[in-house]
Amino acid sequence: MTAPTPGDGLRAAVFASGGGSNFQALLDHEAGAGDDAPWRTVLLVTDRPCGARARAEAAGVEVEEIPVSGRPAEDVAADTVAALDEAGVEVVFLAGYLRLIPAPVVARWRRRILNVHPALLPSFGGQGMWGRHVHEAVLASGTRITGPTVHFVDEAYDEGRILAQWPVAVRTDDTPETLAARVLEAEHRLYPRAAAHLCAALRRGDDPLPLDPPVPHFMSAAEPGP
Repeated sequence: MTAPTPGDGLRAAVFASGGGSNFQALLDHEAGAGDDAPWRTVLLVTDRPCGARARAEAAGVEVEEIPVSGRPAEDVAADTVAALDEAGVEVVFLAGYLRLIPAPVVARWRRRILNVHPALLPSFGGQGMWGRHVHEAVLASGTRITGPTVHFVDEAYDEGRILAQWPVAVRTDDTPETLAARVLEAEHRLYPRAAAHLCAALRRGDDPLPLDPPVPHFMSAAEPGP
């Protein structure tokens, strides 16, 4: 296979339900890479009005709102596949999307959909484990290490193969808010790196190997962040 040429980044869709800070981290990485960007964000998919929409509009990214609540799963799946097909999407990044991806979408884009989760899976994952709920569970457990996980999406919540993790120390004086802020900072640094790793592998026709942690050791409790 010939080497990729500048400007042939994969066409990407981002799914989001909230403020979209991880979406912004992906957009910033893409913009910073210029012609060598490993992906081109062509679509934002949301299930509700959300802050991520304003980020997409500011970046000139098309937005497709596909409601999920109260709709038959097959209708959601059909609408989602149609939107991705129309945009020519090759890779999908979930950035705070709070819905289960329909099985037909997973099947069509298998090993091409990534999610970032705010804990070290397989711990503290599954349905209902998102946002503050995750950090409260981490603190209640007494564990001393947490951090984000980037993983492939399959038909169940948070069970896909892990691509990358970043360990973040849990401090004795942490609250859900302080812990969430440090983990989110790590997400913003890890997710674009993992997304670029996946895109590079796909362009080569390879199955991506898991990334090593971007720090050589677990962070000590005294360290301020990743």
